Amino acid sequence: MAGLIRDILATWSRDSGPAHPAPAQQAALSRLDERLTSFAQSAIDSRAPISIRPEDCTVWDGNPRDQPGLNPDSCRSLIESIAAEGGNRIPVLVRLNPAGSDEPYQLLVGSRRRFAIDWLNHNGRSELRLNALVVDLSDEEAFRLADIENRERADICELDRARSYQQAVDRFYGGVQSRMAEALGLSNSHLSRLLALAQLPEEVIGAFATKDELKVRYSELLTPLLRRTEQRADMIAEARRIGEEQQARAAGRGPMLPPATVLSRLREAAARRPRTANDIEILADGERIGRARPAKGSIMLDVSIASDADLDALLAILRDTILTARAMA
Repeated sequence: MAGLIRDILATWSRDSGPAHPAPAQQAALSRLDERLTSFAQSAIDSRAPISIRPEDCTVWDGNPRDQPGLNPDSCRSLIESIAAEGGNRIPVLVRLNPAGSDEPYQLLVGSRRRFAIDWLNHNGRSELRLNALVVDLSDEEAFRLADIENRERADICELDRARSYQQAVDRFYGGVQSRMAEALGLSNSHLSRLLALAQLPEEVIGAFATKDELKVRYSELLTPLLRRTEQRADMIAEARRIGEEQQARAAGRGPMLPPATVLSRLREAAARRPRTANDIEILADGERIGRARPAKGSIMLDVSIASDADLDALLAILRDTILTARAMA
């Protein structure tokens, strides 16, 4: 069995790039699921699949999936499928827990399947058991295998994946990003962008309505600004204000602020500078979006533009600002 799993790992590291989850309407299994199902059905190995109770295994702490985020609604289609089939057709992967542990097994792959069986056990289907394959893998191999499965799942947000990578680079790869990138079949630049997302301050993360809204591309915009001490302080202060506003809105005081607005306000906070006598504030709908500074022979514009801004209106505002600045130069 270990040979099959290591063959999957070797194949993936040669062939993989950043994974793109299949559309939700497609019923095809992932490559990992296909191979695990095929193995379980043929049972040609001396270690055939076993049936265990969900409570017989703990979830390995190196798995990137947010376990508290699993709930009956997010797993509804899987629960219905397992209930109809009388069990999980795609086996989970477990390994033996160290001696002295309360549970005999440690779950490496298959958190959603384990949750679904456990939920069904407590909701009228107590006879169902978890179909599992026992493997003997190192922590690093277990991490790579869990990453293969979870990279193909649309319900794992980029922040959870980035945080798991941040922990893994030190835990399994000695802090060397290039080693980790090679092992996972990622480019160094793609891995760096993911790690930058994981390193965003908690105040910035809390400014977004949900962690699912945070994307790698946002960290690419914010990280360079956060590296400057004075700008970092301004951005974190603004992030706290946004976070408090989001909490108030969540309590029923209005719709949550969209990601574009949060980004715009954070970037504007980073762009603030002590205003000189010649500075001209640029306003849109009564809110400051930047400034213009007349200089000898030129005009400097510093503007923060939301992705959903009305460009025609914005260009008209900038035209009037430039004309005013010219008159002052």
